[in-house]
Amino acid sequence: MYIVTAVEQVRALRWDDPSLTWGLVPTMGALHEGHLSLVRLARAQNNRVGVSIFVNPIQFNNPDDLAAYPRTLEADAALLEKEGVDLLWAPTVEEMYPPGFQTYVSVEEIAQPLEGAARPGHFRGVATVVAKLFNVFQPTRAYFGQKDAQQVAVIRQMARDLAFNLEIVVGPTVREPDGLAMSSRNVRLNPQQRIAARVLFGALFGASEAWQHGERDADALRDLMTRFVEAEPLARIDYVSVADPATLQELHGPADRALLSMAVFIGETRLIDNMVVGP
Repeated sequence: MYIVTAVEQVRALRWDDPSLTWGLVPTMGALHEGHLSLVRLARAQNNRVGVSIFVNPIQFNNPDDLAAYPRTLEADAALLEKEGVDLLWAPTVEEMYPPGFQTYVSVEEIAQPLEGAARPGHFRGVATVVAKLFNVFQPTRAYFGQKDAQQVAVIRQMARDLAFNLEIVVGPTVREPDGLAMSSRNVRLNPQQRIAARVLFGALFGASEAWQHGERDADALRDLMTRFVEAEPLARIDYVSVADPATLQELHGPADRALLSMAVFIGETRLIDNMVVGP
């Protein structure tokens, strides 16, 4: 596995044989089974696989959150080598945003609700860094996880609007045995908080079960999830949403299909999760 930092190195290795297909898995490191499942999917669908590890400062609206984000490059590289990754790109901040950098990508309506409302500027940072990753790497396919449902929607919109010549592939959310969605942030939870964090999956699963039994009212589903989370003393709701999966606009009244999602603080750790119900 090649480990490189510079744009020129990526381009040289990416184009050593233009006939090969490449899958790109963009990450911020602190890799877990969710990331590795995307790497395996990329390996199955492409001749070669590249992974980027970059803790992107411009998508953090809280400096403390940026400072606390785990950085485990050596351990991550060892995991990726075991998975047969061909190229690991781990650029510095200066490589991605050199002095004088002033170009940003802003996706409009679909980036505004949910995470966009809770974290102003977040998706501007996400879209900018992903556009740069796509431009430098020029993959055949790029891989993202369903856990970050709105991020996937924003990136798909950007890829369509800017005519990136690639396919966006979405892998399913990978969960712990008790249902908690795997996340790099989970390591911040103490044992008591880790138990409390199960409330996210419990609320989503309960709403999904209600849907399976015929409940179609978006407001009732939203209320069900809210009450479930509020029953956990260590949980503090940021938002609970029942939205249109395509537009991410909140639904009210009867719904044929919905994205159930939430952001919840467990202690000081903010966790997100989601499920889609309907055909």
